[in-house]
Amino acid sequence: MLVLTRKLNQSIKIGDDIEITVLEVRGEQVRIGISAPRDVVVHRKEVFDQIKQENLASSEVDASDIPDL
Repeated sequence: MLVLTRKLNQSIKIGDDIEITVLEVRGEQVRIGISAPRDVVVHRKEVFDQIKQENLASSEVDASDIPDL
């Protein structure tokens, strides 16, 4: 894991197209802004993990669910 220190309004670039900016620091919370192309999907980790879990669950097919051909 790369660990970087940034101050308010400073940014981090990922590749040529993604920029992460520190917008606000309030106590233990940090608000960040992410600028990325529309085709780049951005989710909070807990949302990403839930989507991944739901996709795995929906891909599990029981043979009894498939009618005989």
